[in-house]
Amino acid sequence: MNTQSITQKLANPTRFMSLSGAILPWLSVLAALVLTYGLYLSFFESPPDYQQGETVRIMFIHVPSAWLATMVYALIAISSFGLLVFRHPLADVSAKAAAPLGAAFTFLALVTGSMWGKPMWGTYWVWDARLTSVLILFFLYLGLIALRSSFEDETLAAKLTAILALVGVAILPVIKFSVEWWNTLHQPSTGLTSSVHLDIRIPLLVMALAFTLMFFAMHLKAMRNEIMRRRIKAMQRARVDRVGASSVASAESSS
Repeated sequence: MNTQSITQKLANPTRFMSLSGAILPWLSVLAALVLTYGLYLSFFESPPDYQQGETVRIMFIHVPSAWLATMVYALIAISSFGLLVFRHPLADVSAKAAAPLGAAFTFLALVTGSMWGKPMWGTYWVWDARLTSVLILFFLYLGLIALRSSFEDETLAAKLTAILALVGVAILPVIKFSVEWWNTLHQPSTGLTSSVHLDIRIPLLVMALAFTLMFFAMHLKAMRNEIMRRRIKAMQRARVDRVGASSVASAESSS
């Protein structure tokens, strides 16, 4: 009963707006504080790497961005599943709000990866399995955004976008295991184990937490904006319908 009650509360847009309105300011402040601390650790406290020198600091932006690139797409896929199977009222709102954010983090991961690759590999880009699969993920994000904007019917656009999102989820294991399945230039993930020195590991963990909090704050805000947009659109449609009905009634009375 309690689970059902929580589910019903989360599925109600009005209750969601009330709950998110209370959470968002605190979440935003927390994200800002953790990000500030993470940036301080990354650029002032952590030492240069003995091989990479100062360029190792790019990792503190690149790794959290790459983590969010895949995490956000997984969130979109889960939301899409919730829309198609359970018809959750907020599932499409969540998926639509997350897509531009996921595209932005994926683009940031690609750009910082290229910046990091130049001093390490001698080139900004190689058609490496990891890099290529992340580029495909970026195009998938753009495809989701473009497909949704191609239809006036929002219900149809939501369903088609959800189907594409679920089909595209196959790229996530390719990204994850690409460095193990193929011989790539991209180094394997360390999993932030003891092989990573504490001076690097702690700032990286703080930055990963900061980016995650920042995403959820922006995602909540984007969802609230989308709910408000849909409400305004519904009100405008209802007003047009009332005016149309009034015009028809006046014409019938005149005749």
